[in-house]
Amino acid sequence: MAEALIDVEVAYATPEQQVIVILKLPEGATVVQAIQASELLNRFPEIEGTDLKAGIYGSVCKLDQPLKQADRVEIYRPLIQDPKEARRKRAAKE
Repeated sequence: MAEALIDVEVAYATPEQQVIVILKLPEGATVVQAIQASELLNRFPEIEGTDLKAGIYGSVCKLDQPLKQADRVEIYRPLIQDPKEARRKRAAKE
């Protein structure tokens, strides 16, 4: 019997571009398996050196979370600056 497959997307964006990879994965595949299958870690080596953070449709999740049909996995870049600190600096300029 053939293994059931699900359709998922893996997305990553830099300030210059957004890349979405569409995959068919076995039912029960996890977030990290989708990221590895997308080969985005090879295409964007800067992701590899970070503490990998990802989410599904904008909600942060664990890398071992199982995926469902039509999930969109998003790989998050680390923040360049703490948002609270950025607000303080903007407020100080005013």
